Amino acid sequence: MASAARTFTRAASRTRPSSSSFRLAAHNSFTRSSRRGYASEPGSVKSNRNILLGAGAIAAAGATGFYFYNKKDVHMIKGSSDETQGIFKATKEDYQKVYDEIARLLVDKDDYDDGSYGPVLVRLAWHASGTYDAATNTGGSNGATMRFAPEGDHGANAGLKHARDFLEPVKEKFPWISYSDLWTLAGVCAIQEMQGPIIPWRPGRQDRDVAFCTPDGRLPDASKDQNHIRAIFGRMGFDDREMVALSGAHSLGRCHTDRSGYDGPWAFSPTVVTNEYFRLLLDEKWGWKKWNGPAQYEDQSTKSLMMLPTDMALIKDKEFKKHVERYAKDSQVFFKEFSDVIVKLLELGVPFESKPEDRISFKVSDD
Repeated sequence: MASAARTFTRAASRTRPSSSSFRLAAHNSFTRSSRRGYASEPGSVKSNRNILLGAGAIAAAGATGFYFYNKKDVHMIKGSSDETQGIFKATKEDYQKVYDEIARLLVDKDDYDDGSYGPVLVRLAWHASGTYDAATNTGGSNGATMRFAPEGDHGANAGLKHARDFLEPVKEKFPWISYSDLWTLAGVCAIQEMQGPIIPWRPGRQDRDVAFCTPDGRLPDASKDQNHIRAIFGRMGFDDREMVALSGAHSLGRCHTDRSGYDGPWAFSPTVVTNEYFRLLLDEKWGWKKWNGPAQYEDQSTKSLMMLPTDMALIKDKEFKKHVERYAKDSQVFFKEFSDVIVKLLELGVPFESKPEDRISFKVSDD
């Protein structure tokens, strides 16, 4: 079923029609496919991996010895008797191997939600990065502090243990990469493998200990309005255009009642990056969903899609709406600006020693 769902969504993304007939046909195909059940239970999202604290260092046992990470991306290789066996410096090719392994697992492990872990990997990268506060220069992707309580237990991060656990085999295979780099690289891989734009990426993030966990409340609250959106994203340094572009990530995945309390996907192809989210916002008729859960909207045509109050705020606010209209009209414009703003998001607060021109553009795996 998962393979059939992926085949359909890939075909849909290549044609990208905007007519109502496509929406109804997509809905029929989508609902005929077996919807993936929730792959998690509510509760703790603490990482089950032992982490060595102090100076942002990680030591992971491998077949050839121990790898110690440092800020210059140079790794000391130690033998079983603690003898120094040499120095390993990760190259572009090494990071491509990490990318390829994540891409392989995305194909092999298709038992999550709508047949792909891709959307939840994007969410992991987003939430790890979206805690940044420009005024204090705290939070952001540098640290991977979601490994620890209380940050891992914040309500906005519910369910992300599945993404972190998905990546553990990759960390074990490539113990030299920091969690901070791994999570952001995984988000890049997921976007590209789900037919999204190329997202240039560079390493240099260091893992940090529990003392660097960010306070709750830095991530968006879906029940709020445009003022909240500007407060949350403005704190990170984004303007209106960038805020709307980032919201386009809602073309992916779905909400879960056992996590956020909301339920359903935003689009008919939740495992393919498209601009359909923006077209649906403008073209579909939306009304309040009648149910016992939190206030959310549902489409009036099929009653199978949902929008959150923060989504609808993008078309209620005239400054936001003009960007929604631009992206709905031109998918290439959306892809370009989405790529730019994802790069910015993943790099917030990171003290890179490399230059922007050193970013890596990863090769997408073959279908």
